[in-house]
Amino acid sequence: MDEEAITIRLTRDQAFVLSDWLYQAMFQSDDLERIVRDRAVWSPIYAISGTLDNTLSEIFMPDYGPRLEAAKARLRASLYDRAGGEPATPSESD
Repeated sequence: MDEEAITIRLTRDQAFVLSDWLYQAMFQSDDLERIVRDRAVWSPIYAISGTLDNTLSEIFMPDYGPRLEAAKARLRASLYDRAGGEPATPSESD
């Protein structure tokens, strides 16, 4: 079995937004459980979530909400710019 580690690079905004989404999907709803039926997939999901939680100081700041919304806005703007002026589809911007 190959146990070589894989590195995934995210911007701080990407990591922050992903961390929030994972938290919401894992602990505030049953969304992820409905989507991810194979329990083996939960191992990497927990690893990613835990790494993000240990890395991001933003998740403990009192202005979490405004910081999250600002990060989302920057990511949406960068998607819009990369699409050559085309607005992002709803699935890309949520």
